[in-house]
Amino acid sequence: MKIRGFEIVKDASRVFPNQIITLPVRSDKGSAGYDFFSNEEVTLHPGSQHIFWTDVKTYMQEDEVLSVFVRSSIGIKRGLNLSNNTGIIDASYYSNPSNDGNIGIAMRNISDTSVKIECGERIAQGIFTKYLVADVDDVTNEQRAGGVGSTGK
Repeated sequence: MKIRGFEIVKDASRVFPNQIITLPVRSDKGSAGYDFFSNEEVTLHPGSQHIFWTDVKTYMQEDEVLSVFVRSSIGIKRGLNLSNNTGIIDASYYSNPSNDGNIGIAMRNISDTSVKIECGERIAQGIFTKYLVADVDDVTNEQRAGGVGSTGK
């Protein structure tokens, strides 16, 4: 039985179909976060934003979430942050019909200089955590109908 991990999305949902995709990994045994890699070379100019599609999806238990954060070296040293501050990847995002769960990492350049991200560079990190639900937990949808932002429709 699979508990939690990462897979490459189906070919039909890949943004980089001819590229070897690196699945997220921890840098060492003491690292909480799994590093996500850029699949492209991009220059972010001051104030600009870019979505880095990973061509990776994640599976986990129903009571878990993958929180995505910018890597310290990217945020502190280079002035990039996540456009949504923290990415939340729900268990129901896995294999959704819209994009097969392809994780996109939206980054914004908040510095006053252009920042170049190289293909293969580590850009963000994901941490799996358990979460709790309230006693009265009236969900609005029984199933996810799509990808990013689909649960609010």
